[in-house]
Amino acid sequence: MSALYTTLEIERRGAAEWVSLNRPESLNAMNAAMIAELHRYFTGLAQDRSVRAVVLRGRGRAFCAGLDLKEIGPRLEAMDAGGVWAFQRALSRMIIAMRRCPQPIVCLLHGSASGGGFALALASDIRLATPDARMNAAFIQVGLSGCDVGVSYHLPRLVGSSVAAELLMTGRFLSAARAHGLGLVSELHAPEAIEAAAGTLVEDLLRAGPLALELTKQGLAAAQDAGSLENAVEIEDRQQSMLAVGEEFRARIRAFLAKIAGR
Repeated sequence: MSALYTTLEIERRGAAEWVSLNRPESLNAMNAAMIAELHRYFTGLAQDRSVRAVVLRGRGRAFCAGLDLKEIGPRLEAMDAGGVWAFQRALSRMIIAMRRCPQPIVCLLHGSASGGGFALALASDIRLATPDARMNAAFIQVGLSGCDVGVSYHLPRLVGSSVAAELLMTGRFLSAARAHGLGLVSELHAPEAIEAAAGTLVEDLLRAGPLALELTKQGLAAAQDAGSLENAVEIEDRQQSMLAVGEEFRARIRAFLAKIAGR
């Protein structure tokens, strides 16, 4: 574990980092330290281009059970409106940092992914899950709005407005099988196989050029918010024109043509 972190375990594997939420005794519920460390980690990735992909997972029996209400609940009760606002902004900045980092994030889901844990999964780029994974927007069950920490933004875009409304308004759990059917989860794997599947996925991601991979993540995010097809195409055109004058693209084209010629 890096000396910089007490709630995260960071393992470097080539050009990827495997980040494990490491509070298994609390089902990886997020306390103040974990929130701060997740924000610091994902913010720092913008300056560390040697890391080209991130795998996010949880130690123990669950991915993340949400906010650690045993620790944070009493603190929130003692706060005034300004203190609660500052805490809420710290939570939301953590999610924004995940979306702003240039590296793709692969999330491995098992056990519970509730509340803030669900938000972490939704803020990732690709999600794999074990069949026992279950996730929910638990916020409304504790008297808050179901719309929290980016979930109201990400969920309708991933599963549609009707399913999003159902999940946010009820706090119902979403099974791994249903999540896979909705396209929220890309693949289901047995617990003993999911790490290998993630490793294969990371290998495929890293076959892309560094800038091409970064701009693809950026382009997908921009297109998601584009006001029209024309706006999305303009972004695509800028990205492709920039990459097409780079040496990596030209070298890959030369290699491709040489391979065809050698057949």
